[in-house]
Amino acid sequence: QVRLVESGGGLVQPGESLRLSCTASTSITFSVMGWYRQAPGKERELVAAIYANGHTVYADSDSVKGRFTISKDKAKNTLVLQMDSLKTEDTAVYYCKAKAGWEWWGQGTQVTVSS
Repeated sequence: QVRLVESGGGLVQPGESLRLSCTASTSITFSVMGWYRQAPGKERELVAAIYANGHTVYADSDSVKGRFTISKDKAKNTLVLQMDSLKTEDTAVYYCKAKAGWEWWGQGTQVTVSS
């Protein structure tokens, strides 16, 4: 059974950075891995994703482009989301998702941006 474990969330002030990690309990190669987030009262939305060939996609808005960077450590099968210049509207639970035929979700990690 595949487990995805996220870490790195926390409470930061606007303008600060956080680095989220998602480690998979398997060495299989996922076709795609991504970060999603869900703010209170809102639907879960894609933040960024990375495909097995290295291609990356980001949310279709200006909300994260230029501030968030997704990457993957293939050797460790770990997905990383570097979040810079955080804003209060980035506050949400961030989830890791991986797909290899089937789909798996992590348990989520809370990110709170507040002054």
